[in-house]
Amino acid sequence: MKNTTIFALVLLCFACGEQKTSKTETAPQESNQFPTDSLDYKLDSLYQIGIFNGFTGTVVDTSGILYNQGFGYADIAAKKPYTKQTVINIASISKVFIGVALMKAQEMGLLNLDDPINKHLPFAVSNPNFPNELITIRQLATHTSSIVDTETYMETSYTNNEDIPIANHLLERYETYYQNPSDQWKPLNVYMQQLFNTEASNYDINIFNNTKPGAIFDYSNVGAALCALVIESASEQPFYEFTQEHIFDPLKMNATAWRMQDADTIQYSKLYLDTNLLPYYTILSYPDGALITSSTDLGNFLVEWMKGYSGKGTLLSRASYHEIFKSQLPDSAFGGKENFNVGLFSEKELAYSVIGHTGGDPGTNTMMFFDTEKMQGRIFITNTDSDKENSKEVFWGIWDALGTYE
Repeated sequence: MKNTTIFALVLLCFACGEQKTSKTETAPQESNQFPTDSLDYKLDSLYQIGIFNGFTGTVVDTSGILYNQGFGYADIAAKKPYTKQTVINIASISKVFIGVALMKAQEMGLLNLDDPINKHLPFAVSNPNFPNELITIRQLATHTSSIVDTETYMETSYTNNEDIPIANHLLERYETYYQNPSDQWKPLNVYMQQLFNTEASNYDINIFNNTKPGAIFDYSNVGAALCALVIESASEQPFYEFTQEHIFDPLKMNATAWRMQDADTIQYSKLYLDTNLLPYYTILSYPDGALITSSTDLGNFLVEWMKGYSGKGTLLSRASYHEIFKSQLPDSAFGGKENFNVGLFSEKELAYSVIGHTGGDPGTNTMMFFDTEKMQGRIFITNTDSDKENSKEVFWGIWDALGTYE
């Protein structure tokens, strides 16, 4: 969610994953089409280097999950394997679910993408640098709202879920995420109001930048959470219930939850910095990065997302999926960054014809993208941050290996 790790929100070289390899005899897991023996060997070899304690690699196409395998441990001390049933917080990939929920709410007639957000919010939000400019829902969904993350937001959005002290040698890196006790948790609408109400103690005028709403792409976690609150307010239903009813239940994502109390604690992975155990945390702005799921559930979602891109999705209409995936912004919005655009809470690396999202939070790093030409998708989820010198090399080695299916 908050770009805390060495991998977050930077797509380095998708071209590396485009190299082809020969098919071998198949040993199917989810399908009879995928060369699992070959891929198992590659991924296990990368696991044995000793960077990631546990991870899953998943490959899908519009027919379903082709490959889905866990490696290493969800719990090192207990020697509990990391499997395709293991659940973990997937960080900012969570935002793609806001996009789907947003279009579902529009289909239901609850809101319109170009509505001013103040039409739906229970409190007024306005950039004081541009008081006459209305902020719209579309601007929140494309990170152009002029609402940005602040130190205040970073320092208040996490609570230490079990009030377990962080180890002293980890304080410099992670103290921000564990400084608030569990009793500081509050509902999304209360937390958002405390950030945006000019009379509230957590209000910080720097939550608005000095650019006109709609003009500049500026990635915003708090803006994403505010968009979820718009959906919650318009639907008169908690966001976690809305997504359960309209996304998770229809896709049979039975291992998926926004709140830790609703997750399967038996399947929950531990979180690590190398081999250092990290405590669990709760995120008050949960829609921007706190979704708990398994590689199996996320794989099923990616299948649906890709079907939607192909005009054959089941959750939304063809027109709604088109809105999610189309390039929303002019080149001028990105300040000179080339071959990049965004849909609604989706990122588009145009040079490599891929759409998806990445995520990073303490002890979790994730990627989910699909190739719009090959119509194949990949997911990587790990329970490990790493300071080791070759961690990036191994990370991208795993990602590239998942792209070698022909």
